[in-house]
Amino acid sequence: MFDNLSSRLQDIFSKLKSRGKLTEKDVDVAMREVRLALLEADVNYKVVKDFIAKVKERSIGVEVLESLTPAQQVIKIVNEELTALMGSTESKLSFAPRPPTVIMLVGLQGSGKTTTAAKLAHHLRSTGRRPFLIGADVYRPAAIDQLKTLADENNIPFYSDDPKTPPLTIARAGIKAANQNGSDIVIIDTAGRLHIDEQMMHELEEIKAELKPHQILLVVDAMTGQDAVNVAQSFREKLDFDGIVMTKLDGDARGGAALSVKAVTGKPIKLVSVGEKMDSLEPFHPDRMASRILGMGDILTLIERAQATVDEKKAREMEEKLRKAEFTFEDFLGQMEQMQQMGPINQLIKMIPGMGKLPKDIQVSDKDMARIKAIIQSMTSDERRNPNLINGSRRERIARGSGTDTHEVNQLLKQFNQTKKMLKQFGSMQGKMKMPKGGFGGGFPFFG
Repeated sequence: MFDNLSSRLQDIFSKLKSRGKLTEKDVDVAMREVRLALLEADVNYKVVKDFIAKVKERSIGVEVLESLTPAQQVIKIVNEELTALMGSTESKLSFAPRPPTVIMLVGLQGSGKTTTAAKLAHHLRSTGRRPFLIGADVYRPAAIDQLKTLADENNIPFYSDDPKTPPLTIARAGIKAANQNGSDIVIIDTAGRLHIDEQMMHELEEIKAELKPHQILLVVDAMTGQDAVNVAQSFREKLDFDGIVMTKLDGDARGGAALSVKAVTGKPIKLVSVGEKMDSLEPFHPDRMASRILGMGDILTLIERAQATVDEKKAREMEEKLRKAEFTFEDFLGQMEQMQQMGPINQLIKMIPGMGKLPKDIQVSDKDMARIKAIIQSMTSDERRNPNLINGSRRERIARGSGTDTHEVNQLLKQFNQTKKMLKQFGSMQGKMKMPKGGFGGGFPFFG
């Protein structure tokens, strides 16, 4: 996500750093380039204009231009203003003092609303809540069936009715069923349209007036750019809502919607979807996102993902093995599988400070991970525990079994041995350092 914008901004600030002392003219030139980068990223024109004015005003002050590191001061200002642009701090969901909390999802067709309802239920359950899904989209063919399937697959209670039943009647009966079930969160998936129309808004206003939901969340597709912002503005004027759930953010290389929507509508992004899996919905942190855009990483999210997916006991065991350089291919295979549970490998690498813009020749993709995994799985148990057994004929057999060639097998063995040597050399240093909980460090030096 934000790949194009992130790359452009990092190039601009790299040139700024090389100048040492800065003048107002240097800042002017850099801000013109930042302005173009933001406009190319499909950020709202007025938002860009106001953003550049604020950054420029702060950047040409004496305390910045006469500081020891003026370029870094400018980057710090851009980081702070980007964070403010997206909402400054995390905007959390609010819950009713007396359950159940009713959350109503609205949006256009194709925004990912029905899938988001299931992901939201999954997310809230992981925090200890007891969610209940209501399918009230009676217009889109198979919308109710889709939500029921997702609810069944994830063991989440669900209610709906015949598609001919009015949405308000379904929602009212669904809340009653949720109360009887002992659920403390009710998520209503309402009908979307291909465009905003009076009938659609009237139905939503009717549900809102009758049921008084505690949270109305607008679901928008990040990849539609300014169209998503325009949709959000229309919904705010006609219905009003509490916050935004932005879907397909992982596929949005530009980022215009995420950077514009808070400034245009005044409504915060509360949650973002960064993948297709049920656990890909996560809270939106403006400060972390700004840091990612500027290539500064996002170590907090990385550690949170590790804590959520990695067994702590296994992590401690792996940490000990890494310090002693005793890990095997079996250990590394386990590390890879844990990393894959945390998300796409390129996403994880970009969360590491300083690794936001890797050279093309050392890019690591999920396909690379799958190929390495296939090679390791084609080894015998003895070979995984003791790679020294792998002679020429064994390498050929492993290559055939994994659908690769002997060159790739040789390269993997070479990298593995180099990693073990490196860890042995720095063993004493690692003994003094505490690794992040999760032990995911086992994979990264290997790829280096």
